[in-house]
Amino acid sequence: MEYSAPRGTQDITPDESGIWQYLEATVRETMARCGYGEIRTPIFEHTEVFERGVGTTTDIVEKEMYTFRDRGDRSITLRPEGTAPVIRAYVEHRMAARPQPAKMYYIGPMFRYERPQAGRFRQFHQFGMEVVGVPGPAADAEVIATPLEVFRALGIRDVVVNLNSIGCPVCRGAYREALRQVYQPVLAELCPSCQGRYDRNPLRLLDCKSEQCRASVPEPPPIFGYLCPECASHFAELRLLLDGLGIEYVINSRLVRGLDYYTRTTFEYNVGGIGSQDAIGGGGRYDGLVEQFGGQSVPGVGVACGMERCVLAMKAEADDSRFARGITVYLVSLGDAARAKAFELAFDLRAHGISADFDMIGRGLKAQMRYADKLSARYVAIIGDDELERGAVALKDMASGSQQDVPIAQLATQLLNNR
Repeated sequence: MEYSAPRGTQDITPDESGIWQYLEATVRETMARCGYGEIRTPIFEHTEVFERGVGTTTDIVEKEMYTFRDRGDRSITLRPEGTAPVIRAYVEHRMAARPQPAKMYYIGPMFRYERPQAGRFRQFHQFGMEVVGVPGPAADAEVIATPLEVFRALGIRDVVVNLNSIGCPVCRGAYREALRQVYQPVLAELCPSCQGRYDRNPLRLLDCKSEQCRASVPEPPPIFGYLCPECASHFAELRLLLDGLGIEYVINSRLVRGLDYYTRTTFEYNVGGIGSQDAIGGGGRYDGLVEQFGGQSVPGVGVACGMERCVLAMKAEADDSRFARGITVYLVSLGDAARAKAFELAFDLRAHGISADFDMIGRGLKAQMRYADKLSARYVAIIGDDELERGAVALKDMASGSQQDVPIAQLATQLLNNR
């Protein structure tokens, strides 16, 4: 029997993990600069967290969640997205009593039962950020702008920001009725999902990707003529803030995103060069979500970005070699005494904070040199009987080919100075 990873999952091997570590480090550094603290929520939650938070009319809850009964007959779901668990934790740990706003970010795996394709997996990874406690558009602007800083640092350049407002409970009712009037004459021609959403949540009709629906329905009116003064002002101020930052965006009146908790701002990032699944992330405002979890009426806004798609975009726009794992020095040993010394020296160098490796198999000189090259070692330190007698190593720079003798006692200092 041949064993393989389940469909829709992947192994991230040491050959690939360098680019992931680079991505994760960039996210952490960017979030730290912006004052965000990391939150780590469980990989599984009570199913009600997502039914209540994400919404029962969403594709995620209707057909994509991995849900099972545990031994206590409780309904448990592998998390399909990150915001609902963060808000559950915000309420459970009484974060509203702490200084506001609460600014949090996360990195981790999510799970959805989808049709696997390039950039889309059943176990996938996201990084996201949440700002809880700010009603004004400054939080929206920061949440939109910060991932763009991450993308720039990763070398992802061809990014388009799509922006919309979907109003609030005060003004959304009139827009829902306007949509029903547009869709009612062609209701029988809509796909089954849209027919089910016509009464429950007509706003989601805008999000349908079915060619059948797109061909059947006349272009619906944009929401902007239906926004209440507060929502219209919020959107106008957000646009001014983004303009002030020099962030270009496209107004997309069909952008509602696939989660029911959004209010007012919605946005999405699309990137070129990664195929048809080009949405690399998105988010929006969720001013009623904390209340749904039993907390106070506290506003919030967040974003999540797909890390698999970030990796695809990084590979499309950058030289993979810059993400190579690499080590500082590989110790090439010739003979039993030299091999023992290399073993001790590797651990000494590591104690000084220097990445070092050594031959454990007993290869010959040429084979060790080839292996050092595959490890992307910056230096090779050669130790043989002659070097042991002199108390030195032959330190070779793998890029320039230059070589010099360095006393063993000074090797760590030399390598640290060469950084």
